[in-house]
Amino acid sequence: MIRVLVADDEALIRAGIRMVLETADDIEIVAEAGNGVEAVDLARRHRADVALLDIRMPALDGLAAAAQLATLVPRTRVVMLTTFGEEEYVARALRGGAAGFLLKDTPPDDLIGAVRVAAAGEAILSPRITRHVIERYVGREQTRGDDARRRLDALTGRERDVLALVADGASNAEIARSLHISEGTAKAHVSRILTALGCTNRVQAAIVAHDAAM
Repeated sequence: MIRVLVADDEALIRAGIRMVLETADDIEIVAEAGNGVEAVDLARRHRADVALLDIRMPALDGLAAAAQLATLVPRTRVVMLTTFGEEEYVARALRGGAAGFLLKDTPPDDLIGAVRVAAAGEAILSPRITRHVIERYVGREQTRGDDARRRLDALTGRERDVLALVADGASNAEIARSLHISEGTAKAHVSRILTALGCTNRVQAAIVAHDAAM
């Protein structure tokens, strides 16, 4: 079972997410939190595999909570819940190593799929705003294009193809279909890319790709 913590200061949002995720046989909601302090405490106590954190919460916001979880409970994959207009906060979360982000109006099936992907160790990149976030905010923070291009020199041609798809938010399965390779081979390529670029997750690799103007 995938153990999930849901943290949002709006009870209706939490209830809606719970209702959706409880329809999945392999997902269990182990705790709910109304603020960031509760989220960190409950994630530690319940050994959550995935924490869905709202960006704006009282006591401790989602960004600060995510940073604490990265230190205190590194096994917990943090996914930020956001709305349009909060992209700058999302960029900060991605820089800090969050597994990714989801819009609060994500369709039910996509929400379930995203939790499974996060639990499997992949990044969650909401296709509708991924490029917008990276181009508008992340690129503004990191303008070292020359450095990014030098880092890409360590990649093979096929790895560059894989990285381009990673930057578009593709999962391992989608990469495999697009390049006509096995999912295991796609996963191996992604692992090699992260090591070669010195990145801790797929989101950071996507940022390098953007900085290199791929």
